[in-house]
Amino acid sequence: MTALDGTRADLALAIAYLNKADARDKICSAIQYGSKFVSNGEPGAAQNVDKTTSLARKVFRLFKFINDLHALISPPVQGTPLPLILLGKSKNALLSTYLFLDQFVWLHRTGIYKDADRAQLIAKISVYCYMGSSICTTLVEIGELGRLSASMKKLKKDKNEEYRSKLQKSNARSLALAKAAIDMGVAAGLLQLAPKKITPRVLGALGFTSALISCYQMLPSPPKSKDA
Repeated sequence: MTALDGTRADLALAIAYLNKADARDKICSAIQYGSKFVSNGEPGAAQNVDKTTSLARKVFRLFKFINDLHALISPPVQGTPLPLILLGKSKNALLSTYLFLDQFVWLHRTGIYKDADRAQLIAKISVYCYMGSSICTTLVEIGELGRLSASMKKLKKDKNEEYRSKLQKSNARSLALAKAAIDMGVAAGLLQLAPKKITPRVLGALGFTSALISCYQMLPSPPKSKDA
């Protein structure tokens, strides 16, 4: 492969990545929370970037609640324990509700929906749903990691392809678990449940870290070399 072929392949991966609405949303999320970290809640250019980017992100999430609604009514993977199924469906229901209600927050911020008091209540309920979905995700990932660990112990003496595959899944779930735990902190900060501990700067750091993890999780797999 020549240098030009490599450049074209890298650009193709970048295009595939940036064509995803979720990827653009998470890039904007990193900008939003990075600005919140810099501003620390103080007026200025960084706070303006935080507010405008937050509003822009909501456009990427219009009708996104359909994804989790579809997952909610879809049959679970065979062999999954009932408690994990219930937690997974609860996560889908809560996340779908959060994304649905968040559309009304966007409508209010753009001036279409005029009832400020009701919009504030809807915003608060939506963030509680987001926190609930993060808690469910955390519990699901802990349960799935336990299942993977148990199955890997049986394969440990024979490190075959199946073992490597399960190890890769375990690493991915460990990262998802860390992100879900961080997202709980983000939700607590947005709800101001612990304002002395989760300051705007701490909230910015948590949100920025979560966004970076999301960006990494959505990276496309590089194409296999023909020489391999």
